[in-house]
Amino acid sequence: MSTPPAPARTLKDYAGIAGIGVAMGAADVVPGVSGGTMAFILGIYDELLATVKSFNLDLLRLLLKFRLRDALEHINWKFLLALGLGLGGALVSLAHLITYLLDHHPIPLFAFFFGLVLASIAAVATHVKWNLAMGITCAIGAYAAYTIVRLVPMNMPNDPLTLFWCAAIAIMAMILPGISGSFLLFILGQYRFVMEAVKTLDVLALIPFALGAAIGLMAFSRVLTWLLNRYRRVTITLLVGFMIGSLWKIWPWRQVLETIEKKPGEFIPIRETVAAPPAFDGEFWLALALCAAGFVVITWLDRLQSSANPLKKIVHD
Repeated sequence: MSTPPAPARTLKDYAGIAGIGVAMGAADVVPGVSGGTMAFILGIYDELLATVKSFNLDLLRLLLKFRLRDALEHINWKFLLALGLGLGGALVSLAHLITYLLDHHPIPLFAFFFGLVLASIAAVATHVKWNLAMGITCAIGAYAAYTIVRLVPMNMPNDPLTLFWCAAIAIMAMILPGISGSFLLFILGQYRFVMEAVKTLDVLALIPFALGAAIGLMAFSRVLTWLLNRYRRVTITLLVGFMIGSLWKIWPWRQVLETIEKKPGEFIPIRETVAAPPAFDGEFWLALALCAAGFVVITWLDRLQSSANPLKKIVHD
């Protein structure tokens, strides 16, 4: 089965795709936010899945015949290169910043991403014609995501085999709008280790992780494409529910109920719950402003790609 021809694009178009890659990379760094959401609302989701699916037996045949130019066209290489440069650059450059903010300023950080996800829900939900059945599907997705994000993080080893299968699982979530691959890494006890590996460019850790991610992505993209082709409304509605359920995890104000000592002097929370803001102080108003900023950013980005967003007129005006 041949891959659909890539659309004709200018250098400016590819710069825009690189920008989408930056947005996806920034989202994937933070537990609770999905890069798949960014790809969906910014209009490249179907092309991304089709491009991933192009790594198939047809590509292998072209390579074995040394038809390198045809092989590059088959995998939509210009799209992949632009997106990969943006995504990879964001992962490497933001790993330091995000881990610092998670450690020292978690409330403003999660307030910003809470606004991003709220706006993403509004944007993705406009792709569905709602009825009772769709509402029930959305509720099922919300409950499933809420259950997942409340799981207790596992204390797993960091050997190459564990990194491989953890990456294969996490990458499935990274291309799903609403389910955060980085949060699954957090649950599996690999998040901080992988972030440190990215920051230090630890090749021995990154190679098995990248291999697991590549295999998981190629396998799951086919399943997801099949679902979208045959049950698009139901699948999108389920994804909206996933995003709603994931909001619990990124609510900025939290109360830690239980911790474990990962290593001497380093304690990590394993059980927590949401809490009300302790005071309407400067940090609260900063968090509120950042939440609003996150909402406006996604709404503006969606307005650039789609006329379906109900807030388009407000943003346009």
